[in-house]
Amino acid sequence: MPYAMHIPRAGGPDVFERVTVTKPEPGPGQLLMRVAAVGVNFIETYQRAGIYAVDYPFVPGVEAAGIIEEIGDGVTDFVAGGRITTTEGAGSYAEYMVVDADKALPVPDGISDEVAAALPAQGITAHYLVNSSYNVQPGDTVLTYAGAGGVGLLLTQMLKHRGATVITTTSTSEKAELARKAGADHVLTYPEVPERVRELTGGRGVDVVYDGVGKDAFDGSVASLRIRGTLVLFGGASGQVPPLDLQRLNAHGSLTVTRPKIDDFLLDAEERRWRARELFDLVVRGSVKVDIGARFHLEQAGEAHAALESRATTGKVILVP
Repeated sequence: MPYAMHIPRAGGPDVFERVTVTKPEPGPGQLLMRVAAVGVNFIETYQRAGIYAVDYPFVPGVEAAGIIEEIGDGVTDFVAGGRITTTEGAGSYAEYMVVDADKALPVPDGISDEVAAALPAQGITAHYLVNSSYNVQPGDTVLTYAGAGGVGLLLTQMLKHRGATVITTTSTSEKAELARKAGADHVLTYPEVPERVRELTGGRGVDVVYDGVGKDAFDGSVASLRIRGTLVLFGGASGQVPPLDLQRLNAHGSLTVTRPKIDDFLLDAEERRWRARELFDLVVRGSVKVDIGARFHLEQAGEAHAALESRATTGKVILVP
């Protein structure tokens, strides 16, 4: 019988339980996927800990890659045996999961199951940041944070592919080296922002800041921007930014601030597949490398969460059944 890792109640990483489950069946417009690899995302630690409300017992996970085993009625653009991935599923910490066909992304040859599971959430985030939240142009100078994290490494590579100069931050020398290998032009410590950013740009400031840190970084992000620069606040790893007096944007030079989320950049199957095609093409051509920082067996989901919460990991954490 197949199994899943479920959370019976809010708690620490040791709360996970392995439970036997009935093999699910796809409904109309759905696919049954045999899971080959699972992407672990930080939001799942919040759900497990009870910070984000979910109904327990709960099987976490939205991101996985695998093989199509069964096809529901009305699905015509997939075949059994095909490889797919998704970042919009439910209950991916399992051997099998059902995926809505319009939210499934075909995986091309040349992309492994592990990369296909590691790429969608963080890769699509990086894709909409550089293409849609702010359309990066050759010659732009960009500030990012957490340059050795999963999004940070992908973002740097995509920015360099677009012809930008990248300034990023890390917390250790080891992480700084990873960021440089990804192509970062300047790697700073967090306290060096914004003073060093201004120095590196000759006092002008950067064209755009991609800020996934939130509360602790926001003031430095604002102070790092050029006149008419753009701040893209896409996360709150240090907490949420307090209410903003819009006159601050005036005082710092007619700034623009936007707060995107991934769902709004995956509005339909056409947009999903456009972003996925571009991402996979960059990986196949070697322009973007996916760093899988840690692998755990599916039954070690708790250990994976502990590693992620310790901030000791770099790149992407995955589970393998």
